[in-house]
Amino acid sequence: MQSKLQVKQTTIELIQGDITHQDTDAIVNAANSSLLGGGGVDGAIHNGAGPDLLRETQNLGGCRTGDAKITGGYRLKAKYVIHAVGPIYQRNNDSVPGLLASAYRRSLEVGVANNLTSIAFPSISTGAYGYPVNQAAEIALQTVIEFAQLNVQYALIRFVLFDHPTWQLFCEELSRIAGGGDYQSSDIV
Repeated sequence: MQSKLQVKQTTIELIQGDITHQDTDAIVNAANSSLLGGGGVDGAIHNGAGPDLLRETQNLGGCRTGDAKITGGYRLKAKYVIHAVGPIYQRNNDSVPGLLASAYRRSLEVGVANNLTSIAFPSISTGAYGYPVNQAAEIALQTVIEFAQLNVQYALIRFVLFDHPTWQLFCEELSRIAGGGDYQSSDIV
């Protein structure tokens, strides 16, 4: 199984761990649309950052599904938190995969707009929002790889996956993508 992939100047890396301990320029919060905290990754990030994060998010006016907004990281190692709102999984709703891809893409775009060179993602929408991890992994990795092929600003895009089964599914998907010939060999080293 592959846990690392080089796409032009960007290293895409998969690790198992706690996203709140990452020292990347930004970590991505799998947020709800209020941006005011919640459970899972969202709650852990708010707890780690401290009360100043909530004060800042209260002034952002929420966030639409598929979009992302940036705040300071406060007590976290990361200087910034990018709050991305993924969709609630609905099997027969054709817009759901596009909204998930958009949450990842918008996070990367917000990072570019803020001159970031490293970012850490959780598995967005696969907790309380119920997105099947195997489907979410494919969307997340395809979106990030396509972005890295067109934008060279990021040196590191890391996925920090909380449990071993999620990490394993992401690794299997990365191996499938890298070996499947979906990309030019010059793009993936």
